[in-house]
Amino acid sequence: MTTAPETTDPLAQKGKPRPIKAGVDDLVEVRMTVNGTPAVLSLPARVTLADALRDHLGLTGTHVGCEHGVCGMCTVLVDGQAARACLLFAVQLDGADIVTVEGLGRPDDLHPLQEAFGRNHALQCGFCTPGFLMSSYDLLSTKPEVTEDELPEELSGVICRCTGYRNILTAVRETHEAHPDGIPAPGNCAHRALVGRATGQGGGSTDGREAGEDTAAEGTRRIDIVLPDGDPTIAVDIETEIGVPVDAVWRVFDDVHLLARCLPGAELTEDLGEDHYGGRARVSVGPIKLSFKGVAHVVAHDRAGQRLRVLAQGQDTGGAQTQADIVLRTEATATGTAMRAEAKVYLTGRIAQFGRALAGDVSRRMFEQFADALREAATSGQAPSGPVKAPSALKLLFAPLIDRIRTALRRGRRTAR
Repeated sequence: MTTAPETTDPLAQKGKPRPIKAGVDDLVEVRMTVNGTPAVLSLPARVTLADALRDHLGLTGTHVGCEHGVCGMCTVLVDGQAARACLLFAVQLDGADIVTVEGLGRPDDLHPLQEAFGRNHALQCGFCTPGFLMSSYDLLSTKPEVTEDELPEELSGVICRCTGYRNILTAVRETHEAHPDGIPAPGNCAHRALVGRATGQGGGSTDGREAGEDTAAEGTRRIDIVLPDGDPTIAVDIETEIGVPVDAVWRVFDDVHLLARCLPGAELTEDLGEDHYGGRARVSVGPIKLSFKGVAHVVAHDRAGQRLRVLAQGQDTGGAQTQADIVLRTEATATGTAMRAEAKVYLTGRIAQFGRALAGDVSRRMFEQFADALREAATSGQAPSGPVKAPSALKLLFAPLIDRIRTALRRGRRTAR
C-alpha cells in the first residue's frame, strides 16, 4: 500500500486535506470542476493534474515540459491561483476549480491576452504559450498595479524556449494598458462534455447505475451525453426527397441495427440498454483520418409525430472529439417522403481545424450518402447491398467545389439571359 502525498498549496488553503491510502493500481475517485464543467475521474493516486487534464479529459493545451515545476509550461489556475499542474496529484484536487488555457477564450472570441499575443507575434513556436497565457492572466488579475519594469521579473517563472520574451512582454503590457483595472475573466468556461484519450473517462454526469458497467471487451460505457452550451461548430439543416412511402422509411428507423447500416462509415457494436448504443465511425478528409469510438442515445422515437432525435458523442485516439444533436423529421408527400435533418455538431481537437464551410460540406455529403442508403433499405427491407463506406477524401474535397462551380455557372447563365 502506498500513501498519496500530503496535500500542499493550493489545496492546503482550502483547509481540507484529504489523506488517501491506495494501492499502486487502485483507482481513486476525484471530482473537480474544469473550465466550468463538473468532471468525475477514477485515477491512480500517482496521476498528476497535468496528465489527468491531457489524457483523461482531452485538454491538451496544458503542456508538460520539465516535470519539475521549473519551466512553467503546465501552469493552470487552481481555485483562481496559478499552479504547476505537473507538481500536483489529481487526487489532491477533489472539489477544486481548475481553469486551463482552453477555458481562457473561444476560437471565435479570444481573450484579450490571446489577441495581444497573436497581434505581437508573441506565440513563437507555441509550446510555452499556454503557460505564459495562464501566468500572465494570474499576474494581471491578482496584481493589476504591476509596472512595466516589473514585468520581466514577474513573468520569469515561465521559460520561453524560443527566447521570444520581448514580444511576450509587449503583449502583456498592451493588455495591462487596455485593462488597467483588471482583465476580463476567462470567457470559455461553460458546461460541456470532456472526453480524453486514456480510458474513455470523461467529465459530465453519469448516473450511479452506470459506474463500472463496462459492458464489452472494449469497455464502452453508457453515459449521459452533455452537449456544450453556446453555438455549435457546425449547424446543418438539410431536406431531401426519398421516393418511398413514409411507413417504409420508419420501418428502417424502428430497427436501429438496420438504421446504423445506413450511416456512412459507421458500425454499431454494442447495445448498452435503455436506447444507448456503442459504436465506431470512420471519416477521412485529406491527410486527416479519424476513427471515432463513442456512444449514441436515442432520446426521442416518435413515429406518430414523425420525429427521431439522437445524441451522439465520439472520440478518436488523437484526442479529436465530436458531439452531435441530430433530429430527423419525415413527412408524407405525393411522391414518397420528405426527410429533413437538423444537426448541431460540436468539434474539438484536430478535427476542429476544418473550416466551418468545409466541415459543413462534409456533413451534407454524409447526409446525402445516408439518404441514398436509407432509400435502398426502405425499398428492400434489407441492409444496403454493400457497406456504406466512410466518405473518401477526394470526393469530400472536390464534390463541394464542383457544386459551387455548377452554382456559379447557373448564376452566370441566369445573368446572361
